[in-house]
Amino acid sequence: MGAADLFRSTKGITMTNGIGTSPATSIATWPIAALRVYAGVYFLIHGWGKIQRGNFADGMVGFLNNRLEGSFGFYRGFVESVVIPNKGLFGFLVSWGELALGIALILGLATRYAAIAGAVLVANFWFVKGQGFFDGPNHDVVWMMILLAFAFLPAGRVLGLDGKLSARFGFLK
Repeated sequence: MGAADLFRSTKGITMTNGIGTSPATSIATWPIAALRVYAGVYFLIHGWGKIQRGNFADGMVGFLNNRLEGSFGFYRGFVESVVIPNKGLFGFLVSWGELALGIALILGLATRYAAIAGAVLVANFWFVKGQGFFDGPNHDVVWMMILLAFAFLPAGRVLGLDGKLSARFGFLK
């Protein structure tokens, strides 16, 4: 099977519309797995980098203070009264959360849950930056949409552990 055959493949996830299925509603699954692994590597590298840095919490506070003026108004109070005073906890949650998200996406393990948690994490980055939804440099929204797609598609069942373990652990379906 060549690369062209992969693009034409109708073997994959069959999307149902409640009436039935047809080859026209099937999509090849390898792009989902490739994007999931890429996203996992991205978050793993960024999470590990924050952990390796050792002083991430202090850098995070500097970043937050620089961005606070432009952040969304509803979020500013939370950052000032909760995140900054508890910088150690939030620094830990961000760095280790990114690392755990990366590992889960690479392995395709508890992918839906990891993707939802990741979308919440990335939404917090977006809120503090205060960028518009369609602003060109707003990559946080792009990541959030990718992660939400992983939450709604069976992304972990495609070349991932969710597919292998879902028979035993129903919550992975």
